[in-house]
Amino acid sequence: MSETVEDFIAYCREHGRVCPMPMLGNQLWELLPNRRRVGLGWKPPTPLILAAWHETPAMLKMLRLQEHIKWADKYGSLNEVATFLRGLREEQWHHLGE
Repeated sequence: MSETVEDFIAYCREHGRVCPMPMLGNQLWELLPNRRRVGLGWKPPTPLILAAWHETPAMLKMLRLQEHIKWADKYGSLNEVATFLRGLREEQWHHLGE
């Protein structure tokens, strides 16, 4: 992949995109390598879905997606994650104001 992680994050924010819709956000998280339990949580943290979906501001959802993208880059799966996210139709993304 010739683009930088920052360029890819910028792509994910184009057109007011926040993050994938909940089921797709979970699929993305499952693509991430080296996921592991840490205490009562996970590293990297799980996507902000289920009850957290309605109570979490868009900016925090955007930051969680960014964290997942950077995790993918760190552990060598950025191409797989980028392919997944670039394959989503626009209606499969949550957008600002929705």
